[in-house]
Amino acid sequence: MRSFDLTPLFRSTVGFDRLADMLDSVSQFDNGGVAYPPYNIERVDEHHYRISLAVAGFGDKDLTVEVKEGMLTVQGKREGEKETVRDKHYLYQGIAGRTFERRFQLAENVEVKGAQLEHGLLHVDLERIVPDEKKPRRIAINSGEGKVIEARKAA
Repeated sequence: MRSFDLTPLFRSTVGFDRLADMLDSVSQFDNGGVAYPPYNIERVDEHHYRISLAVAGFGDKDLTVEVKEGMLTVQGKREGEKETVRDKHYLYQGIAGRTFERRFQLAENVEVKGAQLEHGLLHVDLERIVPDEKKPRRIAINSGEGKVIEARKAA
């Protein structure tokens, strides 16, 4: 696992604490290259995104999707798996059904709109909501002749 010393960053910046914390959290979630379950992040359109996780073998009761303080957490744990595994004798077991936890850091204005399980894929739909104060708007220009061109929002 890589280890970064972010102390110089904390000493020389003011007001960028959140950025430094995000960099620090990235190194914590590395998990030494563990890539289970595999996932895709797709941009559907300008304001909509979708995260798809391959969760073959998990039912909707085995999965938990939670958002807390800008962190999306997807957990999978099969209930009663230990009893059924003892009864089965696999010659080869290639379908991973182990317990997992996958985390995604969400941007400030991104909200989770829903999740659905379909054909072994868990789809989590996200929407970026741009507040009115961050949308582009036109500014009034005073021409100096006493005539003011009015301000209006850009389309």
